[in-house]
Amino acid sequence: MDIKLDPSRDDLPLMANTSHILVKHYVLDLDVDFESQIIEGTLVLFFESGNRYRKKSGSTEETCQSESNEACKFRTPEPCLVPVTNTRTFSSKMGYSDFAICDEGERDTSGKDGNHDDQEQASGISSWKQCCDTGNHGSEDFLLVLDCCDLSVLKVEEVDVAAVPGIEKFTRSPKLTVVSELRNQIVRELVTLPADRWREQLDYYARCSQAPGCGELLFDIDTWSLQIRKTGAQTATDFPHAIRIWYRTKPQGRSVTWTSDQSGRPCVYTMGSPVNNRALFPCQEPPVAMSTWQATVRAAASFVVLMSGENSAKPTQLREGCSSWHYYVTMPMPASTFTIAVGPWMEVKPETCSLNALAAERSLSPSEADSRCVGICGHMEYPCRFQNASATTQEIIPHRVFAPVCLEGACQETLLQLVSPCLAAAHSVLGTHPFSRLDILIVPANFPSLGMASPHIVFLSQSAVTGGSHLCGTRLCHEIAHAWFGLAIGARDWTEEWLSEGFATHLEDVFWARAQQLAPHEAQELQELRACLHWRRLQDEVRNSPEQLQVLRPNKEKTGHVSDSGSSVIKHGLNPEKVFMQVHYLKGYFLLRLFARRLGHDAYFSFLRKFVHTFHGQLILSQDFLQMLLENIPEEKRLDLSVESICRDWLESPGLPQLLPDQLVLLLEHLLEQKTLNPRTLQSLERTYHLPQQDAEVRHRWCELIVKHKYTKAYKNVEKFLQEDQAMGIYLYGELMVSEDTRQQQLARSCFELTKEQMDRCSAQVVAEMLF
Repeated sequence: MDIKLDPSRDDLPLMANTSHILVKHYVLDLDVDFESQIIEGTLVLFFESGNRYRKKSGSTEETCQSESNEACKFRTPEPCLVPVTNTRTFSSKMGYSDFAICDEGERDTSGKDGNHDDQEQASGISSWKQCCDTGNHGSEDFLLVLDCCDLSVLKVEEVDVAAVPGIEKFTRSPKLTVVSELRNQIVRELVTLPADRWREQLDYYARCSQAPGCGELLFDIDTWSLQIRKTGAQTATDFPHAIRIWYRTKPQGRSVTWTSDQSGRPCVYTMGSPVNNRALFPCQEPPVAMSTWQATVRAAASFVVLMSGENSAKPTQLREGCSSWHYYVTMPMPASTFTIAVGPWMEVKPETCSLNALAAERSLSPSEADSRCVGICGHMEYPCRFQNASATTQEIIPHRVFAPVCLEGACQETLLQLVSPCLAAAHSVLGTHPFSRLDILIVPANFPSLGMASPHIVFLSQSAVTGGSHLCGTRLCHEIAHAWFGLAIGARDWTEEWLSEGFATHLEDVFWARAQQLAPHEAQELQELRACLHWRRLQDEVRNSPEQLQVLRPNKEKTGHVSDSGSSVIKHGLNPEKVFMQVHYLKGYFLLRLFARRLGHDAYFSFLRKFVHTFHGQLILSQDFLQMLLENIPEEKRLDLSVESICRDWLESPGLPQLLPDQLVLLLEHLLEQKTLNPRTLQSLERTYHLPQQDAEVRHRWCELIVKHKYTKAYKNVEKFLQEDQAMGIYLYGELMVSEDTRQQQLARSCFELTKEQMDRCSAQVVAEMLF
C-alpha cells in the first residue's frame, strides 16, 4: 500500500540541536491553575557543551531543506506578556499587574525586550539555515534550538549563577576576567559532579535557579521549536550555560490533558504522546538528551501532585489554600519520560499492613543505601541501584496507590493485593529494580490506553481495576516491565518501539505467571493461550492497517541517524492511526518468543538479566540487543539467524512475521475449525508461510485443510505427504475416504497402490480396510 505521507501531519520533527549542546538538568517552578487551565512559571536549563558534541558542516543546509517548510519559517510572535523588568526572580505571587501587554502592533517602550522588534529580523534570526546549522558561524551567533509547541514564551534570560553564595567552590580558575566564561565554568563544574555528591548538586541547582537574571536573550518561536541566541555568543561553548525561560502552557496544549476524574472533580495529567512534553515545557526531545530534573509545583491545597521523582513528596503549605510539592530525579532520562498528574486523588492504603509492605517502606533510596559496588556499569555516572548491594536484593520497592474517591473500593479489593506479588515476580526474573519507588495512579476515564509507565509512576486505566484480577495483573506486570525495557533501557530511535513494547508484552505473561505462583506446566499453558490470543489480534491488525504502519523499523539502515545539528524526524510520529496499533507490541512479542524457544527458557532469561546489567542507563538500537543475543546462542542453535536476517524478516517488513512451527500448527488447527474457507485464503496461506516446505507436523495440518476444503490446486501436496511421510499419513487416508468426494477417494486409492508394497504391514492392513 503506497500512501503519500504529509510530513506536517504524519511525521514528528525533533528540532533540538543536541549535537552541539545538551541540557543536563531542568529546574521547573510551576503554578497549576484549574480555572484558566494553564500551568505557568519558570524553567531553568543547565547545559553542557564541548568537543564531545559534533560540529559538522556541508550537509546541514541539505538536511534543513528536507524538513517541513512549515517548520522552517520563523513566526510573527503571538500576543504575549512581557515582564517590565528583568532584575527580579519570578515568584508565584507575581500578579498580572507586573506584566506589560505586548502584541504585534504594540511594543514595550522600556527597550529592554529585544525579542520581537524589527531589529531582530535585521540581525539575521530569520532563516531556517540558522535554525539547523548551529555550529561555529564566524560572525553569526550560535542558535539554541529547543523542542516546543503550544506554549507562550514570555521571556528568556541568562542566569547569574556567579551570584550564588558559596558557588566559588566551582571555579577552578578564579582569575577569569570574563564574567560570562566564569559563569559557564561554574555550570560545567556543577553538571559534572561525581555521583556521591548528588545531594550537594541538587542543592546548588536549586540555588542557581533562584539567582537573578543578568541579561535577556533574543528568542523566537515557531510551530515546533523555540530558538534562543545571545548577541556575540558565536559557539555553543560561548552560549550561556544556565538560562531561565518564563512561559505558560495553553489549555489546548497537546502534552497536557485537563479533565475531570471519575468523581467529577477537576484534574490534569500529562499524556506524553504523540508530542511528548514539548507542550508542557521547552526541552530537548531527542532521546540522546539524557537529563535529570527537579520540580516545584504549587496547586490548591485540595489537590495532590504526583510526578516522576525519586522521593515520595509530601505537601508544604505556603499559605492558606495553597500547597507546594517538590520532586527530583538523579538518574539521567529523556525529557519525554517526565510525567505529572494533579488532582484530588486519595491514597488508597491496605487495611492491614503486611510484612512485605513494612520491609519495603523501610528500604532506603538508591543514594542512601549500602553503597558497596556489585558490578561495573556502562552508563554515565549517577547514583545507580545496580551498584547498590541492598538494592539488588530488594524484591519489593516502596509503592503507593492513588485513585479518585469513588474507586477506592475497587483498588482496595483488586489492585493493592497485586502490586507486591507483581513487583516480586519482576525482580525474580530480571533482578534489581531500576527505580527506588513506585506510585500507581488510576487516571480519568478519558485516558486513551490501559496504562503508561514513567520513572517512579504508572498510570492505570480504571478498566484494569474492575471485573477481577486477571486484566489488572497482566496490565500491571506490563507497566512494571517498562521500568527495565523502555525506561532504564531506552530506544535511541523512537521508531524502534518494539524494544519497549515488545519486551513488556512478552514479559507480562512471565511476570504474571510468577505472581500467581503457577506450576511450570500451568504457566506454560497460560502462555500458550496468551500466544494464541496475541496471534489472532496480530492477524486482524495486519489485515486492517496500512502496510507502512506494520514495519517495526521504518528507517531501516538509517535508524538512529540524525542531521548535523542533531535534529531528526520520527516517521509516522503524528499519524493518529499509529497510536492505536499494536503491531510493535505483537510482532516484537513473537520475535522474543522465537528467541526464548531457540535459546531455551532458562538460558534466555539468564541472558536477559545479563543484557539488563550491561545496558541499563543507556539508549540502544535493535542491533545492540540482537548482536549480544546471537553471541549467547550456541552455534548449533543459531541456524539461519543473523542480525541482518532478523532485521529484514521481522523489523523491516510489513505483514506477519515468520512463525515457529508450533505457532503454525496452532494457526492451522484454528482454521480447521472453520466451516468454510475461500480458496484465495488457502492460496494466500500457502504462499505466505511456504507451507509445503515446513516440517511434517505443519504439512499434516495443511493437508487436512486441503482435504476439508477440497482445495484441488494443492492435491499434489497430499499425494507427496502420503508417499513420503508414511509414519503420519494414515489419518489422511481416512479423511479422504470420509469426504465421499470421488476425486479425493481416487487420490487415496492411487497413492496406496503406489506405496503399499513398501508400507509397514500393519499400516497397509489398516489403510486397506479404509479404502475397500
